[in-house]
Amino acid sequence: MAKRIVNKAERNAERYDAKETGYQLYEGSLKGNKFDRLMPLIVSEQNIILAYRNICKNNGSKTPGTDGKTITEIQSLPIETVIKTVRNKLNFYQPKKVRRVEIPKDNGKTRPLGIPSIWDRLIQQCILQILEPICEAKFHERNNGFRPYRSTQNAIAQCYKMAQLQNLHFVVDVDIVGFFDNIDHNKLIRQLWGLGIQDRKLIMIIKQMLKAEILFNDIVITPETGTPQGGFYPHFLQNVVLNELDWWIANQWEMFKVKDGKSGLEFYRTDKEGNILTIDRSPKWKKLREKTELKEMYIVRYADDFKIFCRDYVTAKKAMYATKLWLAEHLHLQTSDEKSGITNLRKNYTTFLGIKFKVVPKGDKWIIRSHIADKSKDKVINKLRTVWKDIKNPSKQSEIDKNISLYNSMVMGMHNYYCMATMVSADFAEIAYKVNGKSNGMNHNNRCFPITKTGEITSKFIQQKYGKSKQFRWIKGRMIIPVGYVAYEYPKYKRREVNKYVRKYSDIENCISYDVMKYMMGNAHLYPTLEMADNALSRYIAQKRKMCSNTQCPVNNRHGMYTHKTVQR
Repeated sequence: MAKRIVNKAERNAERYDAKETGYQLYEGSLKGNKFDRLMPLIVSEQNIILAYRNICKNNGSKTPGTDGKTITEIQSLPIETVIKTVRNKLNFYQPKKVRRVEIPKDNGKTRPLGIPSIWDRLIQQCILQILEPICEAKFHERNNGFRPYRSTQNAIAQCYKMAQLQNLHFVVDVDIVGFFDNIDHNKLIRQLWGLGIQDRKLIMIIKQMLKAEILFNDIVITPETGTPQGGFYPHFLQNVVLNELDWWIANQWEMFKVKDGKSGLEFYRTDKEGNILTIDRSPKWKKLREKTELKEMYIVRYADDFKIFCRDYVTAKKAMYATKLWLAEHLHLQTSDEKSGITNLRKNYTTFLGIKFKVVPKGDKWIIRSHIADKSKDKVINKLRTVWKDIKNPSKQSEIDKNISLYNSMVMGMHNYYCMATMVSADFAEIAYKVNGKSNGMNHNNRCFPITKTGEITSKFIQQKYGKSKQFRWIKGRMIIPVGYVAYEYPKYKRREVNKYVRKYSDIENCISYDVMKYMMGNAHLYPTLEMADNALSRYIAQKRKMCSNTQCPVNNRHGMYTHKTVQR
C-alpha cells in the first residue's frame, strides 16, 4: 500500500464521503471529458456541509464582510436551513459587496485585500471543491502554488534539479505587474471552458463573482478586470490563468510533439496498477537537439512567481522577450522591465521564495549552494529581535511564558521553512548572534534576566529534534530553542503520480465504518445545529475506531446512537 498522505481538507472530505466525487471528476478530466452538469454536485448536501467544515476553522471566517456577519451566524443554524439558503442563493446568485481593506507590505506599500460576506465565502468553497479535481488533472506538474500536496519546498527542489542535475545555469525572471488587478474576465471564462467546465449556469455564477462590487472607504467600485485578493478562489483562478503559460513554455521543448515513424522516443515507468511513475524523454530531446533549432527551456512556478531555466544566454534572452510578449498578447498582463532579467548561476545568485541559490564548481561538476535570501534574513532577524526584547523586558511577569512560547514557535517555523537552503546552518548562526548574542544582552550575569545552561526538556519532539544541541538555555525553567541549531534538509521533489485525487493514496476503509458514517450523515438533521452535527461526525472520524471514547461501547448499532458529553468533576 502506498504511503498515506493526509491534510486537513482531505480528512474533511473523508468525513462527508466526498472523495469519490473528486476521484470521478479527476479521472474524467484526465480522459478529456466535458462537464456540463456540475451544479447538482455543487448544491449537494455533502458538498455544502464539507464547504462549511473547510471554512469554519479558518481564521478568516471570523472576519465580517460588508453585511457584518461571521461564521457564527451559520454555526447556530439548523443544517436544513444552511443547505436551503445556499441552494436558494445559487438559483439567482447576486453576491454581496466585497469589503476592501489595505494590508501594509514590508516595502511601505499596501496590498488590497477583499473580504466577501460569509455566505459568499461558503458558496465559493462549494464551487472550488468541485472545480479543483477537474483542473488538477490539467495543471502542469511544475505548478506548485496553492495546490493540494504542493508547496514551496517542491518548487525549490525542482529548481535545484534543473541547475545541478540538468546543468541549466541561465535563469529568466519575468515579473508580472499587478496580477490580481489585471486578470481579463473574458479570457478567464474561456480558459475555464477550455478546461472542460462547461456548465452554463456555473459559468454565469463565476461571472457574477468576478463582477462583485467592491466597497472601499464608502466608495462602491465595479471591477472591469481583476479579482480581489481574498476569499478562497482567487489563487485557484490564478492557477487557471497561468496554466496556459505553463503549457506554452512546456510546448516549446519538453512537450513538443515529434513526428517520427519510429517508436521509442519516450519511455514510461509504471507501477503494478499501470500508473505512470516517470517519463524518460531523453531520446526525444536528443533528436530535437540534432534535427531542430528549438530552444530548450523549462518553467518552475509558484503562484505568479516563476523561473525559466535555459542552457545558454542566447536562449534565455529569447525566452525572456518571447514570454513578455506572450503574456501581453494572450493574457493581457504587463511585466516590469526593472524586475525582469537573466541570471548566470555560475556567477550570481537568483532569489526564489525566500531562498537565493547559485551553482559552484566541485570537481568536474556544478553543485547547488543556497542561502536564506537577504531580505528574508532581515525579516527573520527583526521578528525574532522584537519577541526577544519582549522576553527580556516584559510589561508583566505573567507574559514571560507567553512570549517564550511565541519565540520558540517562530524559531521552529523558520527552521522548518529555511532548512532547504544548503547553507542554512551558517545563516542561522549569524542570525542567532544578531538576535540574542552577548552584544544584545544574552549573558548569564544579568540579574533581571537570569539565563541558565541547565534545565529539563519537557517535549519529546523538541528532545528528538534539538536534544543534542549545547546551545539550549533556560529562563525561569522555560527552555529557549537554539536559533543556530539547524541542519540542511534536501527539499522533497514531488513524484508525478502523487495527487490528492488519485485513489491509491486513500485508504480509510480500515479506519472507520462507512455504514455508521453514512448513517450519521443521513441523519444530520436530528441535531439542533449544523455545528453540533459536524462535531459529532468529526469526533467519530477522529477516533479511528469503532468504540465510543466516553463509554467504550461499540459504535455499530445505528439504532442506539445518541449524543452525550463528559462532565468534569
